[in-house]
Amino acid sequence: MSGFDDQQKQWLQGFVSGMEARKAADKLAGRAAGVPAAAPIGPDALQHAAQDRATAAGGKLVAEETAKRARHPLDRWDEVVGRAEAGQFPKGIDVFLTKYQGLFYVAPAQDSFMCRLRIPNGILTAGQMLGLADAADSFGGGYADVTTRANLQIREIPARHAVDLLLAVQELGLTSRGSGADNIRNITGSPTAGIDPQELYDTRPLCRAMHHYILNHREMYGLPRKFNIAFDGGGRVPVLEDTNDIGFVAVQVSGGASVEPGIYFRLQLGGITGHLDFAFDTEVLLKPEECVKVAGAVVRAFAVHGDRTNRLKARLKYVIDRMGREAFLKEVEKEYGTTLRRMAGAEVAPRLLADKHGHVGVHAQKQPGLNYLGLVLPVGRITGEQMRGIAQISERFGSGTLRLTVWQNVLISDVSDRDVGVCIAAVNALGLGVEASAVRRGLVACTGNAGCKFAAANTKGHALKLADYLEVRVAVDTPVNIHLTGCHHSCAQHYVGDIGLLAAKIDRGEDSVEGYHVYIGGGAASTDEQAIARDYAQAVAFDDLPPLLERLLAAYLAHRGTPAESFFEFCRRHEIPELRQLADRVPVQALAA
Repeated sequence: MSGFDDQQKQWLQGFVSGMEARKAADKLAGRAAGVPAAAPIGPDALQHAAQDRATAAGGKLVAEETAKRARHPLDRWDEVVGRAEAGQFPKGIDVFLTKYQGLFYVAPAQDSFMCRLRIPNGILTAGQMLGLADAADSFGGGYADVTTRANLQIREIPARHAVDLLLAVQELGLTSRGSGADNIRNITGSPTAGIDPQELYDTRPLCRAMHHYILNHREMYGLPRKFNIAFDGGGRVPVLEDTNDIGFVAVQVSGGASVEPGIYFRLQLGGITGHLDFAFDTEVLLKPEECVKVAGAVVRAFAVHGDRTNRLKARLKYVIDRMGREAFLKEVEKEYGTTLRRMAGAEVAPRLLADKHGHVGVHAQKQPGLNYLGLVLPVGRITGEQMRGIAQISERFGSGTLRLTVWQNVLISDVSDRDVGVCIAAVNALGLGVEASAVRRGLVACTGNAGCKFAAANTKGHALKLADYLEVRVAVDTPVNIHLTGCHHSCAQHYVGDIGLLAAKIDRGEDSVEGYHVYIGGGAASTDEQAIARDYAQAVAFDDLPPLLERLLAAYLAHRGTPAESFFEFCRRHEIPELRQLADRVPVQALAA
């Protein structure tokens, strides 16, 4: 260092030392020139790495992803408590983040919270139902809604009671954690699991294991969008597994190739009927004990490759469309740690037929002398008093087990032959029943604009009016499913109903009224009835809808091929223009009759 004075030498030595220290730090952090950034660590590493890749590729994270990155929504409990103590609802992005606790601020439809639970396989005890009735009365509106994921929602919860409600739920051994926003929704399974004479596999242990796997794996809460999983045990009552992101379908394998005989589950992926797609069969066969870990691998592959920059394209279907089916399965195998068993050459028996109306009425169980009773709940709504009554009936005459279904009703199981009559009488005393008309037993409706800000119509109210109108005018003698959904989110799955109604605002002069787009001929849960409903009529004001459906059903009764032909079969046998013509030609006197 000749030519420099002592002060300059001291500064230069310090400068060089600083550079060396920075290099060492960069090396430790993986940031040295030419070295990629160190992988994120910790419980949210999978989510953070996916976000980093999106931004490194030039993308811009959506607001929800940015908020999740700032602090994980599950770590915001103190904020939820603080707002409850102050009697305040969340605002802005906090509305989204609070859904991770299962609380939905549903303004402007209702200036209150809705709480959605997690009930694996839709099965709960009488004690839990009694406790939920008390919680709904004390902290909510005194009622609950059964959802199309065999779940319960409690509504009209004031801000000050949000935490009270959550704690009441937890004290019952239930939870609402991750029941909304970018999470895996309630795990559905066959509602008659363990009691169904034709089932191949009891789905209850699998649903329970999947439920707890999610609760105990933080990466399951780091998804780009919501996710649905369903287990079908091959029983009589379907669970609509083909409308889920992951569907597991129990099958009997008699042998062939390298597959041992036994009960397996076929793996289906990518169902999202609101986007006009059913889950596809991957031709992967899984032993029951492999299902939960494979599901975890699918979810992690989705978290890695899902779109963090466009929520409209962030569901699993779009990942598979972009990557290709086999390429995505390779990613699943990478996460799972080994190759998946393929069914090539295996002798697989077809699934026994499901009965989409087997959830209503009295049905014999596989246990001799026992029955389950399918109660009809008007569009899924049940009062606190009815919740208590059903719980007490199940304790007095059954095993204290209650089973919710994706058809928005409840089953009381394990009722002896001798007690069926008194059980029905007790149900009737609650203002409910185990029988309904062919129209009412297949009626499904989302919350509608009475409780959801996205809905364009009062779907539950309209559903009941439709049933009242049609029952006295059309003698439908075979079940017809009518699904009313309030918006494009398709919570009531209008595309898989015999008749699907999608709410819309209809211009009438200078005014706007509630109405629907009409779709017909949809079906699910069976290869014989798997179809996306077709467009029948657009922008029909609700006042004009009942007579339109009356003509359509009258045309079905007049022109079906045989008395046993279902409405689904009738619709698929004709093109839409022909169906419109048949309905238009229905004689006026037929309608009057």
